[in-house]
Amino acid sequence: MNAEVQRIVGRLSGLSAAADELSRVPPMGPQFLTQVGRAYTLLGAHDRAEPFLRRAWEAAPFDASNNYNLGAALVFLGRFDEAKQRLAQAVKIQPRHFPAWYTLVDLERQTVAANHIEALTRLFEDGTDPDGSRTLHAGHALAKTYEDLGDYEAAFDWLVKAKAARRARAAFSDEHDEALFAAAADTLKHGRGGGYPSDEPIFVVGLPRTGTTLVESILAAHPDVTAGGELGILPALTKHFSGGAQRPLMDAANFDGMANADLGEYGRAYVESTRPVAGRTPRFTDKTPINMLYAGLIHRALPNARIVCVRRDPMDSVISFFRMMFFASPHVYPSVYDLEHAARHYVRFHGLADFWRDNLPADRYREQSYEALVADQEVQTRELLAFAGLGFDAAVLNFHEHAGVVATASAVQVRKPIYSSALGRWKRYGKKLKPAADILRAAGIEVEDV
Repeated sequence: MNAEVQRIVGRLSGLSAAADELSRVPPMGPQFLTQVGRAYTLLGAHDRAEPFLRRAWEAAPFDASNNYNLGAALVFLGRFDEAKQRLAQAVKIQPRHFPAWYTLVDLERQTVAANHIEALTRLFEDGTDPDGSRTLHAGHALAKTYEDLGDYEAAFDWLVKAKAARRARAAFSDEHDEALFAAAADTLKHGRGGGYPSDEPIFVVGLPRTGTTLVESILAAHPDVTAGGELGILPALTKHFSGGAQRPLMDAANFDGMANADLGEYGRAYVESTRPVAGRTPRFTDKTPINMLYAGLIHRALPNARIVCVRRDPMDSVISFFRMMFFASPHVYPSVYDLEHAARHYVRFHGLADFWRDNLPADRYREQSYEALVADQEVQTRELLAFAGLGFDAAVLNFHEHAGVVATASAVQVRKPIYSSALGRWKRYGKKLKPAADILRAAGIEVEDV
């Protein structure tokens, strides 16, 4: 195993070891405690981060960042009441703390009597915005507010305004997206060797905000499964194995370059790189939605792994994806900043999902309908567990009661029982979504009239 593979494989273990070592050093003030907490946060270990972030807040309770850091960790731990207190304190201390504003609004339902429209509008319009972060956060918070108030046209208009600055920076390209999906499909015939025989991984893939976190939470409520969350390992591993050191992370050439890769070594490197997140139970989940592109490589390199692809109504998928706020760079989903781009991205997702369904073995690749899961939770859950090679355990039906750390944007939603109110959400936006519907219909995807 060469040095670069060792670096990728050891990333999580090295970060965990560094965080543990820091945690044993006598604290040197709130900034030091914050750094220890952030190290655990990068691992998704918000339960281990929280004590250090709390001590930092206790040492400097009138620091806006300390309030926000602790509040954000508490959201992932499901302790929403205290999280709201810390987030409210953060924006009281620093009214321009836009991440705290966004998280606070996302946590609680806004009403006519209790909302932050005036403050958020001021924040959206106030001052320079060099990287688009302020308008992205404030605009999304306003969109969520108007959704809560039932004004979906205003909510949609705020989504468009929120994403405008980032849209210019994301540089979405139809040609790049098309090449990426085509190259991904070709990987089904790439590589050499029989792969690595581990049956530990259960991959949950799909478009963001279409039910992937729900499916992972159901699986993770089983005593034999550990939730890995969004590990994000395969893109970096593929980039290296394809010889793409100088290429972007999401590049068609990274898939093309896997033609002669050693799949056994690739699969082994992936499994080893999941430590220390995995290994505590016989199975673990990797809920990185973009792994949809890697399903062919996953099957070739890890032939005993299971892949669950979550699919949802096309128009609900498009609006749920478009509503998502991505603020990290580089942009893994540059299509999320424009409705028509999002629709075209969905068309490619739809086609690739059909391709995997038709070409991967049914005992290794399962399509999970979000609507079917909502309509008949127990039957669908039993089928899901059987597919994953897991015995039935009643705890999975009450997954929301067993949720531990949920390190994704759906941390609030998955702590509730399955609900049907999100079905057909797209219809509330009316003619605002007609451009997306037209794109889907032109691609042969059946869509109801707007």
